[in-house]
Amino acid sequence: MFNLTPTVRILLFINIGVFLLATQLGLGFLALYPVGSQSFQPWQFLTYMFMHGGLGHIFGNMFGLISFGPLLEQRWGAQRFLTFWLVCGIGAGILYSGVRFYELNKMSEARLAFQQAPSGVAFADFFRDNAPEARGFEVVASALQRNPNDAGLIASANETINAIYGRSFNSPMVGASGALFGILFAFAYLFPNTELMLLFFPFPIKAKYFVALYGLYELYSGFKRVPGDNVAHFAHLGGILIGFILLKLWERNRTRMY
Repeated sequence: MFNLTPTVRILLFINIGVFLLATQLGLGFLALYPVGSQSFQPWQFLTYMFMHGGLGHIFGNMFGLISFGPLLEQRWGAQRFLTFWLVCGIGAGILYSGVRFYELNKMSEARLAFQQAPSGVAFADFFRDNAPEARGFEVVASALQRNPNDAGLIASANETINAIYGRSFNSPMVGASGALFGILFAFAYLFPNTELMLLFFPFPIKAKYFVALYGLYELYSGFKRVPGDNVAHFAHLGGILIGFILLKLWERNRTRMY
């Protein structure tokens, strides 16, 4: 069904192999932890893209790789294709880590603000801004608002906030999505009028429109996160941005672009 090119085939086998090993051995040290976490290591900017969170996760990324990757490898050659894949993945990880660093700093500031002036309002604000998927915090916030000097309530609230911050600070990112979104952008950039028939679209759509709509969706989802959404939308956007920059750099020397 798929005419796999050499580099695409190698990347597919490596990702599947790492996924199978991770199911047996864990390999959590390969995931990308937030900068500042005790588990963070610089080489995780590379290794995280070979880790996946489940069958659906790896299936979606590898399906995208074998669907769009071969034509790009045929166009560029193996070395350039591999360079593009890795640079987009690493760049997406770095950009996502920057966004995550900013988000965790805001969470830390809110945590410290509550510790300095505990109140029901501050407790509720922390959850609405940093853990909107949580439930039940309104009860504690109301009780704390009625009893602002209750040492037990304050201690319990501080423990809860610290636990949420600690969990967020030590939650890693995995997946090849950043690299894949770079590939999607490159495909739409080089073959904009290619019509795609997708499972979730009842009619053919040109590659340029598909990637544009997908990018807008990721941008919206990144800023308007819904409860339970654990997708690294800014990593996807990072892959698109790095892919665009890299293509523009290569275009400056067209004799070596393909």
